[in-house]
Amino acid sequence: MSIFRLKNVNYKNIIRYPNIEIQQGCTTFISGESGSGKSTLLKLLNGITSPTSGEIFYLDKNITDYTTMDLRREILLVSQQSYLFDMSIRDNFQEYYAYRELENICNEQMQYFLKICAVDNQLDDNCNVMSGGERQRIFTAINLSFPSKVLMLDEPVSALDHKNANTLMSNIKTYCKEQKKKLIVVSHDKTLMDKYADEIINISKEKKNNE
Repeated sequence: MSIFRLKNVNYKNIIRYPNIEIQQGCTTFISGESGSGKSTLLKLLNGITSPTSGEIFYLDKNITDYTTMDLRREILLVSQQSYLFDMSIRDNFQEYYAYRELENICNEQMQYFLKICAVDNQLDDNCNVMSGGERQRIFTAINLSFPSKVLMLDEPVSALDHKNANTLMSNIKTYCKEQKKKLIVVSHDKTLMDKYADEIINISKEKKNNE
């Protein structure tokens, strides 16, 4: 059964997507050349961006029938850029939980999600002195902890070495499978894709009529 279906979707007459179906119950990787619309696709799926034409269905219901808040609570997108406050890791968890009006999780739960994302830092460590890779993993851990139904990761290992990249993907895939949380990953890393993808969707850049 598909969790997402795209039908004749066009974004600003720049990107045209084929009719795509993304299946439930598996880890889906989105691949394609630069400029083919991989990151835009994720933004379309959770309503950050709207298609110029065409339809997108989530659980067989047009996403326009969902409120923006409901859609983004169920379908989380972790972008390539990590948005962290110049505070401790603990404070960042608390800020994001307050923003979403969720009951804060305890220190042990925070540490649990940090461990999944291969973060060795302490909760009191300040995020403003950390490397890009550390910040990316912390931001991913915060988003992973939210009670969503779909987790979408845009180039989650772009700032990581091979060891941390594999640890991160292995742990996140295992966690999402245990929690029955749909995992969608945009990545250009073929080795990672071959190892962790259950389903691969390739997006090609459509040539213009005059090309």
